[in-house]
Amino acid sequence: MLPNTFESRDLPRALQHMLERGQSKVARGLPRRSFLKLTGTLGLTIGVFPQLAPAQSTDAAETARNLEPTEQPAAFVQIAPNGEVIVTVNRLEFGQGVHTALPMILAEELDADWALVRGRLGTNDPAYADPVFGIHITSGSSTIKNSFMQYRELGARARAMLLGAAAADWNVDVSTLRTEAGVVLGADGRKLGYGELADAAMGQPVPSQVKLKDPKDFRIIGRPTGRLDARAKSSGQQDFGIDFRLPGQLTAVVARPPVFGARIASLDDSAARIVKGVKAVLRVPLDRGAEGVAVVADGYWQATQGRDALKMEWDTSTVEKVDSEQQLAQYREMAARPGPRQFDSDMAPLEMAALELVAEFVFPYLAHAAMEPLNCTVALAERGAELWVGSQSAGLDAGAAAGVLGLKPEQVVLHVQMAGGGFGRRLSSTSDTVIEACEIAKAARAAGLNAPVRTLWSREDDMRGGYYRPMHLHRARIGFDEEGNVLAWDHSIVGQSVLAGSVFEQLQAKNGIDPTATEGMREPYPLPMRLAVHHPKVNVPVLWWRSVGSTHTAFVMETLLDEIARRTNQDPIAYRMRLFGDDHLRHRDALQLAVDKSGYGKTQLPEGRAWGVAAHESFGSVVAYVVEASVTAGRPVLHRVTAGVHCNLVVNPRTVEAQVQGAAMMGLSMCLAGSAITLKDGVVEQSNFSDYTVARLTEVPEFDIHIVPSGEPPTGMGEPGLPPLAPAFANAIVRLTGKPLRQLPFNLT
Repeated sequence: MLPNTFESRDLPRALQHMLERGQSKVARGLPRRSFLKLTGTLGLTIGVFPQLAPAQSTDAAETARNLEPTEQPAAFVQIAPNGEVIVTVNRLEFGQGVHTALPMILAEELDADWALVRGRLGTNDPAYADPVFGIHITSGSSTIKNSFMQYRELGARARAMLLGAAAADWNVDVSTLRTEAGVVLGADGRKLGYGELADAAMGQPVPSQVKLKDPKDFRIIGRPTGRLDARAKSSGQQDFGIDFRLPGQLTAVVARPPVFGARIASLDDSAARIVKGVKAVLRVPLDRGAEGVAVVADGYWQATQGRDALKMEWDTSTVEKVDSEQQLAQYREMAARPGPRQFDSDMAPLEMAALELVAEFVFPYLAHAAMEPLNCTVALAERGAELWVGSQSAGLDAGAAAGVLGLKPEQVVLHVQMAGGGFGRRLSSTSDTVIEACEIAKAARAAGLNAPVRTLWSREDDMRGGYYRPMHLHRARIGFDEEGNVLAWDHSIVGQSVLAGSVFEQLQAKNGIDPTATEGMREPYPLPMRLAVHHPKVNVPVLWWRSVGSTHTAFVMETLLDEIARRTNQDPIAYRMRLFGDDHLRHRDALQLAVDKSGYGKTQLPEGRAWGVAAHESFGSVVAYVVEASVTAGRPVLHRVTAGVHCNLVVNPRTVEAQVQGAAMMGLSMCLAGSAITLKDGVVEQSNFSDYTVARLTEVPEFDIHIVPSGEPPTGMGEPGLPPLAPAFANAIVRLTGKPLRQLPFNLT
């Protein structure tokens, strides 16, 4: 069921169908026996849905039915007899900090004792759908933005139920009671802990309307708070999807074609079948029409030994074999053609401009390269299936699993697992990882293996056979005057669409243009731009990558504007401030904060260093960087990064700081030599971190991160810290070398 803010009839039919397959119309819960066991242990069980709570009164159940599943506190809070509060997180936690931030929001309105608050991840149940989008999704830095009010109201509803239970127990008016740090306090000095009230609170009505705290009374939101998962992760005790184990579980690895979409020409699996521990060798369909061979064994080592023993030949005759050099030549030819236009300003002033700038930018394919490789565990039963996977789209993935397994959506339960990174790779519109795991589990069952199967990708599997940030080419011709006023900006972008072929294409693409490819172009600058876009069809699978289109558009915009400032002898910060005008105060505030804290214009840099600056908005938040960089032995070095961040109200400043640092390091990785995915004769040439560069510990700069104070509704921070890092770094390097940088990774030769 979709929330009122997002009606299903407004969606394309294909997406409606996916939602119907991916979400059951009736909330699922635990069997009664499991429920009673859980309630006996935890007291107030809100992780079990209201219709499964026999302790609730008829009036309470009726009130609960008037709320959407996403508004029911019973799906999100458990309170144990000792007062421990467990908050269910409705997203995937894969490093962005929502496992702490969402419990902080709920605990604030619940008036919980933060020392007793814990977090846990949810499932594909409708209760855990995004309350704005109406589907299960962790994407677009939207968690806090979309669930801030949701979790506040959930906490306030649960608090009201606890107050009602105390009032009934003491036979007093509820208005005479108050709460503080997990305790209900009476006017006469009596008090009851939340754990003592938990059972009785289940019988209280669930209020549809609640009064929320005045932000000035916040005691949890806005305070720097250590992450709930920090100790487990830093000590190696945290279990991720890859660590999940069931009794008798088997492990599968897959021999994948070297060229995307290829199929098996011949297979000799005799040597693989006799490897100790190998249980089955199975031909299985793979993503994009390809075919592969799954080796199922007692463990990962045995499975990989079996895979290595396979003798195979591949049929690549019917698929395109991409070559990176040829592809670049094709992109250059396409950029010269007319194409669909995102913006269409008059270009006549180009011919009369006193100054002109012509530039071409090249951005390679990029791998997601998350630390935890892809994995999915599937357990089949007579009447359903359970999956354990770090999914960014639990509902859609569960629906896809149901389709493969021949089940109804309500027969599939997907348990969201903690994930070791993802950066978009765990949100595929094709649900490729989950479908592959289900195909293998189904084939294993048909082969007589009645056991759960964990399908595990190696680093090499993912880097050579996964999805990538698309390669892009930009071409710009800009006419401007001696004051830096842009008179006309003619621009072309060539790159694959990450939405092509998905239901999201129907929902978002307009005039043949994927908006994710152009986000970040022109705005917030008042520029007369003509922007043409070409989306070639290429046999390389592509997907969103942290900050999506802004990974390349920010670099283009911020380096070109810096070049115009240099050409017209203007300070790059003053030039940007003039372009921001009075319409973009958040950009001005973020940039000014970074400038003030960095010492720009006041501090004398060491010899051989230069300042670089860039500012960019993505996903509703603005991040500005002022950096210090040098060129050492022909190699660019980033020394210091000062950030000004405007993300409105901040839930946890430590999370914002961590996200800016992590995103900036990914942005730095894009600049370093070797950070590119290239293809030759259809085969990806990189396979692991030995030949695909990511920033190492020795390359981490000094960080100084500052947040603009604001009381406005929060915006996202998982991605906005990435886009401005590369252009700020490049703008510093060009001041040292005098040579503009037109490609990533940097080429200083």
